[in-house]
Amino acid sequence: MPTTILSRLHDHARIRPGAVAYREHRDGAWRDVTWGDYREQVRRTARALIALGVEPGQTVAILGGNRPQWVVMALGAMACRAVAVGIYVTSSAEQVAYVAGHAEARVLLVDGEEQLAKVEAVRRDLPALEQVVTMDPSPAPTALSWDGFLARSQAVTEGELDDRLAAVGGDDLATLIYTSGTTGQPKGVMLSHRNLAATARLIVESFDVRDGVESTLSYLPLAHIAEQMASIHLAVYAGCTVCFVPSPERLPDALREIQPSVFFGVPRVWERFHAALLERLAGVRGLKRKLADWALGIGRRGGELRNRGRRPRGLLALQGLLADRLVLAKIRRRLGFSRMRFCVSGAAPIAAEILDFFSALGITIYEVWGLSESCGPGTWNQPGKTRFGTVGPPLPEVEVAIEDDGEILLRGPNVFQGYFRDPEQTAATLVDGWLRTGDLGRFDPDGYLIITGRKKEILITSGGKNVAPSGIESQLKRIELVADAVVIGDRRRFLSALLSLEPEALARWAGEHGVTPAAAVADRRLLAALQAEIDRVNARLSRVEQVRAFRLLPRPLTVEDGELTPTLKLKRRVVEERYAELIEDLYR
Repeated sequence: MPTTILSRLHDHARIRPGAVAYREHRDGAWRDVTWGDYREQVRRTARALIALGVEPGQTVAILGGNRPQWVVMALGAMACRAVAVGIYVTSSAEQVAYVAGHAEARVLLVDGEEQLAKVEAVRRDLPALEQVVTMDPSPAPTALSWDGFLARSQAVTEGELDDRLAAVGGDDLATLIYTSGTTGQPKGVMLSHRNLAATARLIVESFDVRDGVESTLSYLPLAHIAEQMASIHLAVYAGCTVCFVPSPERLPDALREIQPSVFFGVPRVWERFHAALLERLAGVRGLKRKLADWALGIGRRGGELRNRGRRPRGLLALQGLLADRLVLAKIRRRLGFSRMRFCVSGAAPIAAEILDFFSALGITIYEVWGLSESCGPGTWNQPGKTRFGTVGPPLPEVEVAIEDDGEILLRGPNVFQGYFRDPEQTAATLVDGWLRTGDLGRFDPDGYLIITGRKKEILITSGGKNVAPSGIESQLKRIELVADAVVIGDRRRFLSALLSLEPEALARWAGEHGVTPAAAVADRRLLAALQAEIDRVNARLSRVEQVRAFRLLPRPLTVEDGELTPTLKLKRRVVEERYAELIEDLYR
């Protein structure tokens, strides 16, 4: 049997059966589950799926939040040679129907009444679906309870499951990751057992992830490859303890309670931490503020050295110890980062100044680039090899090349098998073993990759100039008042922008200027302040990239309104259609 995530699970259960595999927050406390129990849960789930008639190669869909049942069902499906398929909880009933129908799911696990209602609303459109299971112990009229589902395992022997496990091949399909659909209907990315295990191994080797020692939080959508890699594949491969956070609102508390050693966040998570810390620092005055500024300056100098693989020495080393003891370590503990060994940002670009700020606190955030089709990572800043403003060098065993038009190509053991039931898209994306990523980029002189835009999102002005909007949007979002930025300009005379305001920053500005937040959005002083900041951004851009007009959106963009993907990527087409009249007003 090849090395797979499943074989690693059995290894941990054999070697350290009493060690903690995961923790679940229930009834106001964290409950521990051991590796021995984890393996038995997965095996029992696999046997229950076999009892329900799930055959090798068939699919099992999961629609729910970050709960152990999600992960156990995914691994149970793989253990019986079926295929796990995640569905975002933010999906509408129609989107659930599309993914479950396209995957031809035989069994669908749901979390709670809201998700069950979505499935029931479209169940007549899912002829392949034979059984719905709920994560809750209590039965539902149209679904098996979790306990009732597990009871079905009694009809299948351990030997029957062992036969299935023994037949698992490295090239067998393990999971389908449905892309979040920024440019159209989601596509099912086919990842094999070999893909998943190889990617987990490369991460372990690159970051010296200590076997059986690390801990992490599971809080981002498990339907996304980044969270699956962190909470399932990497965690099982390396024996990490996963702590399931019941809701994103509990993340700050969970960080402080667990003090994990590994943490993955999308840029918006880091932006919120950054804004909260800046707001707290803004309230510090006098000697304490001078001490904080001095400590951050020392921390920044030390971080710059560490990112180049060097260590602070002499006076700087002594100053670093003092700054850490007096200021920085206290901030890290309050955040929940006192035991942190490495932090990661991915799924979208992050501002270099945010990375620089956290580095000054002694928290190095390693920015990663990749996509679902590469099991997540392709290039990654790593300890001693970190350069802010880049997404790092390629991972070991991964090759990256740049086409003449700037498109990034990728090849390696992490590259997917193709798109499920879509040979045309597969042929267009996988060419001679190379993955055409659709991202644009270039290497700096030392081999660090810099992402410059998205091929499909290139704006072509009426003057024929090509402009990548994502870099401009990233700079506009660094303005303190701005929550979202959408650059407009395709087939237009010049570039403009739609901006939404950060509610907390808006409230703070309104209070300082003696107006209500509602009145502030039309206040000439606020508009002038925004224009001054945009002028500063424009000064760093070429003439064709400069934003010459802007309008304010009535509210921040949200996942619930379909303007952002579940991983908070911009759905440009949706925003442009929704605010078409406002856009036209920009160009009148």
